[in-house]
Amino acid sequence: MFRIEDLNNFQRDVLKEIGNIGAGHAATALSQLLADKINMTVPAVSILPLDQVHNLLGGPEELLVGIYMRVFGESPGKIIFLFSYQDALTLVDKLTGSKIGFTQNLGEFEESALKEISNIMTGAYLNALVRLTGFTLIPSVPAFACDMAGAIINSALLDFGVMGDHALIIETQFSITERQIRGHFFLVPDPGALEVILNALGAGPTCKE
Repeated sequence: MFRIEDLNNFQRDVLKEIGNIGAGHAATALSQLLADKINMTVPAVSILPLDQVHNLLGGPEELLVGIYMRVFGESPGKIIFLFSYQDALTLVDKLTGSKIGFTQNLGEFEESALKEISNIMTGAYLNALVRLTGFTLIPSVPAFACDMAGAIINSALLDFGVMGDHALIIETQFSITERQIRGHFFLVPDPGALEVILNALGAGPTCKE
């Protein structure tokens, strides 16, 4: 079976391009939602063992806000979207039209706002993949978590039932009104799903660099 860690450079570039297309769609949608200019980039596509993912986020004890969901369809998997607690507060301020720094805590209303932002992000990425592959992909209702990085990653993967031992990581950065807000968007394809995606894009396991 083809494994995530077997991806060659060409295949990673193909996946990064999907991320760039998705980021462009997400930037447009968020710009309209937040009534502000959003610049988004996908600086890196990485493959990491699941037990090392939290190191990318500043260590297992880093306080993060996470939204995660299951993806059903022809290429099933898991999606986890993470950002720092402070950046989460800033996003809520932007969405509600409040002065930056106004939101100090994340209650039920703030959680709902962050879920909506994450829904837009996830939808943009999935729509990019759907347009390129023709697949039917449907995300589950998002789950919210505010905890240390290690706990969020472990909880998300436990809830989904881990069926692989590596994560495909698309690191997305977005800038809002000169304030750099950094988000991490994680894709964890089910076994066999990544091969299905690459085959549909003409970059299957037999494709050479």
